Amino acid sequence: MLFQIKPYIQFLLKSTNQHGIHSPFVYNLVSKCFYTNTNSSKLKQIIQYRNDLLQNHSKITITDFGKGSKVFKSNEREISKIAKIAGISKKRSKLLIRIVEYFKPNNVLEIGTSLGIGTASLYIGNPTLRITTLEGCSNTAKTAQNQFKKFYLGNINIKIGDFKETLPSILKSNIFDLVYFDGNHQKKPTIDYFEQCLNSINNNSVFIFDDIHWSKEMTEAWEYIKNHEKVTVSIDTYFWGIVFFRKEQKKEHFTVRV
Repeated sequence: MLFQIKPYIQFLLKSTNQHGIHSPFVYNLVSKCFYTNTNSSKLKQIIQYRNDLLQNHSKITITDFGKGSKVFKSNEREISKIAKIAGISKKRSKLLIRIVEYFKPNNVLEIGTSLGIGTASLYIGNPTLRITTLEGCSNTAKTAQNQFKKFYLGNINIKIGDFKETLPSILKSNIFDLVYFDGNHQKKPTIDYFEQCLNSINNNSVFIFDDIHWSKEMTEAWEYIKNHEKVTVSIDTYFWGIVFFRKEQKKEHFTVRV
């Protein structure tokens, strides 16, 4: 937590709103997506999905392939507490819905399903898209699958297992318009997943990285990613890092308050 104070102060000093942005592409994204209201009926759906999990006091045993939790001391965890502490926040859910509405991706990859709140946000943003989501823990994945059925969320293909095995197999035969990285908050795995996914993009693909200032090594991973030769535009929202590969854009980095 102490580490996060300095990056947040730096973010506040550097960040701007749409009026400080001179790129038409980024200005339109910020003004027409970041700073608009979320559709009320879609907002209601994701709140219902999240609230249902918050009321589920069943316990499951977690298999964690990532960095592990800074909060939970045991691998046996209550679903409601996982949703409250580790699940995507309401603010991020709303923005994810709007991003999917704005870019209209057809094929989406999510690395890190957890209880499926992020997955549900993607689906609610556009129920016609195809979602492939990867989850390491079978018990967590089963809970998410039950939620998808309960709330009639279709077109979701969940792959269970270590990302080292599931990610390469998924990338072999797919091009993704949007990839949401939320599965391993460590520097090396984050960079590895990023570089693997570069082989499955098009010119308009969007990558979203969660918790880029969660730790020193995640900030280091973000610095590497945004400066990669294939990345042309990056946006630091503090909680998310978003990158684009549009060859018609000159390389620029933006820090935006959302």
